Amino acid sequence: MIRKLASGQYRLYSRKKDESTGKRRNLGTFDTRSAAEKHEREVQYFKHH
Repeated sequence: MIRKLASGQYRLYSRKKDESTGKRRNLGTFDTRSAAEKHEREVQYFKHH
């Protein structure tokens, strides 16, 4: 899940909410949306291999 921040950067959040906090985990902040999307693909690959 990618959200645009007020600073103009993009932040990648986990798809599921964290059980203990009830919030989504921050998986990194990126300058471009394409960079965030690329990292999201890498995360999904890692989770399934």
